[in-house]
Amino acid sequence: MTGDRAAQNVQEFTGRRWFFPSALIHELAPDAARSGRRPRRTARDWLVDFSCFLLAAGVGLLGAEALTANDRVPESLAAADQVLGALSCAAIWLRRRWPLGLAAVMTPISFVSETSGGVAVISLFTLAVHRPFRYVFWVGGAQVALVPVYFWWRPDPDLPYPASIVLVMVLAVACVGWGMFVRSKRQLMLSLRDRARRAETEARLRAETAQRLAREAIAREMHDVLAHRLTLLSVHAGALEFRPDAPREEIARAAGVIRESAHEALQDLREIIGVLRAKESDDSGRPQPTLAALDTLVAESRQAGMKVILDHRVTDAADAPASVGRTAYRIAQEGLTNARKHAPGTEVTVSVTGGPGEDLTVTVRNPAPEGGVPPVPGAGQGLIGLTERATLAGGTLKHRPTSDGGFEVRARLPWR
Repeated sequence: MTGDRAAQNVQEFTGRRWFFPSALIHELAPDAARSGRRPRRTARDWLVDFSCFLLAAGVGLLGAEALTANDRVPESLAAADQVLGALSCAAIWLRRRWPLGLAAVMTPISFVSETSGGVAVISLFTLAVHRPFRYVFWVGGAQVALVPVYFWWRPDPDLPYPASIVLVMVLAVACVGWGMFVRSKRQLMLSLRDRARRAETEARLRAETAQRLAREAIAREMHDVLAHRLTLLSVHAGALEFRPDAPREEIARAAGVIRESAHEALQDLREIIGVLRAKESDDSGRPQPTLAALDTLVAESRQAGMKVILDHRVTDAADAPASVGRTAYRIAQEGLTNARKHAPGTEVTVSVTGGPGEDLTVTVRNPAPEGGVPPVPGAGQGLIGLTERATLAGGTLKHRPTSDGGFEVRARLPWR
């Protein structure tokens, strides 16, 4: 809420610039550092500067009147004092551009000129507003240190010596405190601006991360679910292409398998898109694959012409956690798909062992293919997705070439 309020205030500067100091608007402007131009005074700046000029001139007139009434001050010294006071009042208009220089110059001038006392106080306040405290400490400390010497040299006729020193010191401390308070408010505005910008940047990064994760989830699900169906379609379509003289019964059976696989692929695609669009996982659609669906998966692969041996030794398979069963199914599915693409015609062994309280082990192994196999684009991406799936399920997945030139995928999933 604070960051939003700061961002709203920054936007309101475009319509109410006269109400804010030019230095603050310059700092809050997004392109202030790139422009390199000095901030222009706003209506508020002109009003404040003119008020400071009138205040300094009023203090100077009071000092000039006191000098004129003091018979111990020569006329030449009084005239020189008034000239310095007039020049100091004119220098008030430079306090925003050179706050440190004006305060430093006014320290010795206010020591020798009584009519410049108001300008010295205003310059000390300006220094506290526009510069860090270390500058205020040295300049203000010098002015306070000269106060006892000043009143010893030029005592006030209406106040005793201690009272004069205490009064001027209290006035100096009050001006410094007020200036530091104004500076702290401006620093707070700047910090809120930075917080608003960081919040916008973080929100944009979160949105980009969410989009990237969504794309990765879509790609992973598309690969895991559709690759198996599409390879079945490719196998049967290739059989029809290379055997156009096959018997009518085989052509009809292959066409039926192609139609059924296409229908299943469309159903899987509709399910994936529905899950990705939903805010929460929806279990009301088609049932997710489990360990019990491995027999159907192997039957589909055998129907497509693959040689598959299923070694299913799982106790209480029906009690397997849904996430474990789904992950095991996807690993076996991806292993069969890879074997069909990279080692066609070989005998693939799918082994699933384990039970409650033990690790569920899924192994897919195939020997080396006979003859050369053309390279498949994107090889290895499915194994990366399977490794991530197994890791998210709390298990591990390893894949390696075997000693006979084949390939093996082995996964261990915790069954608690």
